[in-house]
Amino acid sequence: MAPAEPTPAQPAPAPAPAGPPSVIVERRVEWTDTDAAGHYHHSTVVRWVEAAEAVLLHRLGLAHLFGSTPRVHFEADYRARLWFGEAVRTELTVTKVGSASLHYAFTVRGEQGAEAATGRMVIAHSAAHATGSTPWPADVRERLDAAGPQEPELLTTRAQSAHSPGGTACASQS
Repeated sequence: MAPAEPTPAQPAPAPAPAGPPSVIVERRVEWTDTDAAGHYHHSTVVRWVEAAEAVLLHRLGLAHLFGSTPRVHFEADYRARLWFGEAVRTELTVTKVGSASLHYAFTVRGEQGAEAATGRMVIAHSAAHATGSTPWPADVRERLDAAGPQEPELLTTRAQSAHSPGGTACASQS
């Protein structure tokens, strides 16, 4: 019997992409967020989305981008009322990394899980002394491309991280 010929080594399968960067951040509806009929304000949705963006960028090691990248587009569709004291979850996902822009989609859900608001936001990168947008640095693009979904920041984990070391620096923002 002839010895078996060696077979070429099968290449290891490429790891599956992690998916787009995303995060879920939970907050409470405050008195100033709604009127007596449960209608919440545009500025409230912007604040919740920006809080989720701050958490996401912090987790990706890109906290320096928060507040230094102008929002060039923000739109929201309001779908359900929210009430004082209710927990809301903002789900923020990167949908596109442009050459100098970052596109997000978001959904705000009330305590029962129903969509309260959905929308999109776009930010643009500009260097400190630039007069317009500038391409993302290679290290930023790499982090955005490889990040995938992040652990959610829920009210229970937020309270725990406030009392123990290791919580996110953004956990106290609302």
